[in-house]
Amino acid sequence: MIHTVGLILNPKNAEAAKYAQKATSFLKNKNVEIFNVQHEQRNTAPDLILSFGGDGTLLKGARYAMEYEIPLLGVNLGTVGFLTEEDPNEIETALQKIIDGNYQTEKRSLLKISNPKTSDTFYALNDAVITRGGYARLIRVEAFVNQKEYGVFTADGIIVATPTGSTGYSLSAGGPIVEPGVNCMIITPVCVHSMQHCPCVVSGEANIRLLLRPEREQTAELQIDGQNGGMLEAGDEILVSGTEKKIQLIRLHGYDFFGLVRRKLVEWGS
Repeated sequence: MIHTVGLILNPKNAEAAKYAQKATSFLKNKNVEIFNVQHEQRNTAPDLILSFGGDGTLLKGARYAMEYEIPLLGVNLGTVGFLTEEDPNEIETALQKIIDGNYQTEKRSLLKISNPKTSDTFYALNDAVITRGGYARLIRVEAFVNQKEYGVFTADGIIVATPTGSTGYSLSAGGPIVEPGVNCMIITPVCVHSMQHCPCVVSGEANIRLLLRPEREQTAELQIDGQNGGMLEAGDEILVSGTEKKIQLIRLHGYDFFGLVRRKLVEWGS
């Protein structure tokens, strides 16, 4: 049963506010409580997270879905929208199906990211990125997989992505498209200063270590699903692995991954 819905929306998108208000009115008429999880506190956890915006907004909502261990539905008001599947014009029909229990959930794998120096731990649906950010100088990162050296990259950054994240930043940096059900992680250097471009797919059980090389002064930023995860200095390392934790995406329609790839990347790109 759905008693409470957590709302998240893109505040810069006027359409998001309009459809969020429509959803709020509909749910209140069904005696379902709804509140903005970013700005309001409740004594009880919501039963699901509802995001209005693009994939970036959904990734922000994913943090709350992970925290509460509840499903997540994205209403697509963005440009590409690999994760946000629902048509905003059908929001009332979609919400009624959810209230009636007429939906399925699809489990997606997550990354576990640890910073040994700060003892911070993060979880990511899409990716973890070490990036030079706004700094002019390239960074030098050494990557290890299961304690074996994979390579040293002088680059704008390096990405570790889930299959879900393979169609995001990793793809833009030259990484492969990976079907969501594959148990793996993708390591993709960003604008690497080399004649060789070396993205790599590793097991979902692998342990990845990314070291900001200490032989030169350098700083970098850790980004988790596009959000700042802290600053790094020369000698710092980040550990990335798979985890048994999953996130549940609500599915109200049949899901055709390759059809989505064609529509979102081929047609949108042209």
